[in-house]
Amino acid sequence: MVMSPELDQGTVLGDEAAARGHLARICFKTGPPTLTGVELEWTVHDAADPTRPVDRERLREALGRHCPVTLDPTSPGDELRHGSAVTVEPGGQVEISTPPRPSVAALLAATEADLAELRALLDTAGLVLGLSGMDRWRPPRPVVETPRYRAMRGVFDRHGPAGRTMMYSTAGLQVCLDAGEPDQVGQRWAAAHAVGPPLLAAFATADRHAGRRTGWASARMAAWLAIEPARTRPVWSPGRADPDPAAAWAGYALAAPLLCVRGDGPDWTPPAGVTFADWLAGALPRPPTTDDLEYHVSTLFPPVRPRGYLELRYLDAQPGREWTVPVAVLAALFADPATTRDALAAAAPVADRWHAAARHGLADRPLATTAATLFDLALAALPGLGLPAGRHDQTHRAIRRRRAAAERGHR
Repeated sequence: MVMSPELDQGTVLGDEAAARGHLARICFKTGPPTLTGVELEWTVHDAADPTRPVDRERLREALGRHCPVTLDPTSPGDELRHGSAVTVEPGGQVEISTPPRPSVAALLAATEADLAELRALLDTAGLVLGLSGMDRWRPPRPVVETPRYRAMRGVFDRHGPAGRTMMYSTAGLQVCLDAGEPDQVGQRWAAAHAVGPPLLAAFATADRHAGRRTGWASARMAAWLAIEPARTRPVWSPGRADPDPAAAWAGYALAAPLLCVRGDGPDWTPPAGVTFADWLAGALPRPPTTDDLEYHVSTLFPPVRPRGYLELRYLDAQPGREWTVPVAVLAALFADPATTRDALAAAAPVADRWHAAARHGLADRPLATTAATLFDLALAALPGLGLPAGRHDQTHRAIRRRRAAAERGHR
């Protein structure tokens, strides 16, 4: 396959050792853990009739100069006023990705301002953001078509309908945390995974889809879990914990099947079952490059993904301003090594309960008990975030409400 000339071809990778070394350099950048970022995604609906499809042209007009090039190749793709980038996902979901901030207070304030700007843009077009991690009203339907998304759909279709559900109907909340100093990375990596099931359970919002109850607390996570385990399963778990996160991630990435192989035509569908390790061994007509490897890891979707920082991908979208609560909880749990250690110790016994968290939420007793403990740890660490008094009090009350819900869940 010939690479499109506008694609950066990078350096040819000669073998697995070169690929592993490149991944270690780019995926775990160590240093003081000072920055926090967030990515917020929502389904988008007609304000008068949430069941009505919203087409790409309506989204393009609403977003104007902030429209991503996937919708309008001529758009400047301007950031929002406080620096958030706007993207549109395959089903028309809108996402904003913030720059990392050195204080949680600054992150929350800037993100709320950009979110207000986004809401105003959509409001002029009679559009509103959804309130949950799943499209409550409409069945899966493509809105944005690109070679990447077509290849993604084709590969996911080999495993059933869950891929289309994920692509076109789900909305998530991602929190981005520094990997930390070299001696902290292992603990932060393990804790980021371990707290996932109890926090997924506590913040599950995706129980309805296309006008009906799904039987899941988080049908969004259920869709992810059903797609392709080699691409979506957690990298870390207590039973297969690797003391070297970079080595574990490299093994995961190289063993994962290709989702697409970029070229200069419209069809990027890869041969079935070919992994990146197979590509390194000569399975495709040309050898892979560092750019191919970086693109490949962008097609892997575990609950925690290293991108130089740790991207925590397991939370459902939250209604209204509630997105600030899980951001504050996670920032508090990772604010100092002692709290992170205690969070890991509390959550390790339930670290494999992803399926139970998606299915039952806080109705699962071990998850509810652990969530309550994590909320206690977050409340104790909250003053260390340095939030303004009003924001601190508001966040403290919100976490206490979540803790009370967890208490009710495990009785």
